[in-house]
Amino acid sequence: MTKQQALATINFGQRVAEEEGNELTEYFVETDNWSRVYDGDIDVIYGPKGSGKSALYSLLVARTDELFDRGILLIAAENPRGTPAFRDLATDPPASEAEFVGLWKLYLLSLLATTFSEYGIENKHADRLHGLLGKEGLIREKQTLQSLVQSAFAYVKRLLRPEALEGGVKIDPATQLPAGFTGKIIFGEPTEAARKVGVESIDSLFATANDALVDYGKYRVWILLDRLDVAFIESSQLEQNALRALFRVYLDLFGLERMRVKIFLRTDIWNRITHSGFREASHITRHVTISWDRASLLNLIVRRALHNPSVVDYYTVSRDEILTTTASQEEFFFRMFPKQVDVGPNKPSTLDWLLSRTRDGTQQSAPRELIHLLGSLRTQQMRRYELGEPDPDGDALFARVVFKAALPEISEVRLNQTLYAEFPDLREHIEPLRGERTLQRPETLARIWKISGMEAQEVANGLVNVGFFERRGTREEPEYWVPFLYRDALDLVQGAAD
Repeated sequence: MTKQQALATINFGQRVAEEEGNELTEYFVETDNWSRVYDGDIDVIYGPKGSGKSALYSLLVARTDELFDRGILLIAAENPRGTPAFRDLATDPPASEAEFVGLWKLYLLSLLATTFSEYGIENKHADRLHGLLGKEGLIREKQTLQSLVQSAFAYVKRLLRPEALEGGVKIDPATQLPAGFTGKIIFGEPTEAARKVGVESIDSLFATANDALVDYGKYRVWILLDRLDVAFIESSQLEQNALRALFRVYLDLFGLERMRVKIFLRTDIWNRITHSGFREASHITRHVTISWDRASLLNLIVRRALHNPSVVDYYTVSRDEILTTTASQEEFFFRMFPKQVDVGPNKPSTLDWLLSRTRDGTQQSAPRELIHLLGSLRTQQMRRYELGEPDPDGDALFARVVFKAALPEISEVRLNQTLYAEFPDLREHIEPLRGERTLQRPETLARIWKISGMEAQEVANGLVNVGFFERRGTREEPEYWVPFLYRDALDLVQGAAD
C-alpha cells in the first residue's frame, strides 16, 4: 500500500458530535468524567464550546439499551439535531424567570407522563398524573417536543398573566385563583378550598410521578438537556431567564429519588448567567467541567487515526498495543506526522504546533478545531498528490508544507461560523483589526476603533471573555494578543503594534 492509497481512505471523523453517528462509540475514550456521568454520579456537565459535551450526551443516548437494562429510562428533552424545542419562544418569550420556572416544570412533567405511557408504567400514581395533564391539554397523542413546549407555555400564560383572561383580573375568594382561570394545576400550594375542587400544585405532581416510579419498582428516569447554547440564542436576557430558571427547577427536583435532570452546558454561558450573582449556584454540587490536556488530545488524534484500517495496515501496527501507553501513542504520532512544521532548535514539535494553532484566547484547545484541522491536512495533502508532488519524507503521511496551508479554513470557520454567528455585535470591533498587528495595547486599539483608551480597554476585556484576545502584560499596562486560531481569517501580522 502506498502513502497516497493509505491517505485516500483516512477519515478523522466529524468535528460536531451530532454528525458522528455510531462511529463516535468506537473511538471514544472512556475517561473518569465519562464513567462518573454513566454511573449517575454527575448531573451537570460544563465545558467550552467544542470540548465534547455533546459527545457525552450522544454516547448516553447511544447506550439507551444498556441503561435500560440497568433500570434507567433516558428522556431527551431537546432535539439532538434540527430546530430546538424552545426556539419558537423567541417571538413571544416568557416575561420573567418565574414564568420560565413554570414552563420548565410543566414541560418536564409532560415528558414524564408520555414516557410512562411509552414504557407501560401503569399504577394509580401514573394514571393520576396522565389523567390530570391530559385533561388540562398538556399532553396529547403524537406530540412533538415543540408542541409540548407550546402547550406548557400557553398554560403558564393563562395562570400567571391573569390580565389576559376574559373579564379582567378577578380573584375567586374561595380558591384565590384568577376567576377566569379554570385549570387544575397551579405553581404554589393550593388553599384548602382549592384542594376540594381538585386543584393540585405542580410540585405535588412531581411527587406523584416519583411515587409512580417507586411503586412500579423497576425504573429511574434521567431527563437530558443539551444544545442549550442554540435554544435561546436570540436574546441574552431570554437565555439568562431560561437557564437560571432551569437550575432552580433542577434543585427543586433534586430530592426526588427516582428522577434526575442532566444538564449539558457551555462554561462561558454558565459564567454569563451567574455573573450578576446566583445564590443557588453553591448548591449545585454534582457537576464536572470537561478539560483537555496534551496527553488527552494526543490520545484523541491517535485513536481517530487508528480507527482507519488503511492506517493500521500501512504501518503494520496493533491498535491495542499503541493505545496502551502515552509514550507509544506519541511514538506513533511522529511516524504519521513530521517531527516539526518549522524546523529549528527553538521551534515546537508538530503536536505542540497543532495544539497551539487550535487554541483560543482562553488557552483551551478544544477537540472540534483539532479534528477540523486534521481533516484539512488530509485535504491539502491529497491536493498535492493530484498536482503530482512527491511523497512526504520518511514514514510521515503529511508534508510540512500542508500544515500552514490547512490553517486558513479552520480560522475562517471559527471566526465566521462560531464567533460572529454567536456574537454578531463584536464584528464592528474585530473587523477593523484586519491586517493589523497581533499584539495590541489599549492606546493602539483606541486609535483603530476611534474611541477613548478607557473605552478601548473595556471593549478589549469583552473580547478576552469570548476568547478572541488573550490578555497579557500587567494590570497597569495590559496587552491583548490574538491567538493563532484567528490570525489567518483576519490577515493579521505577527508582532506588536506601534
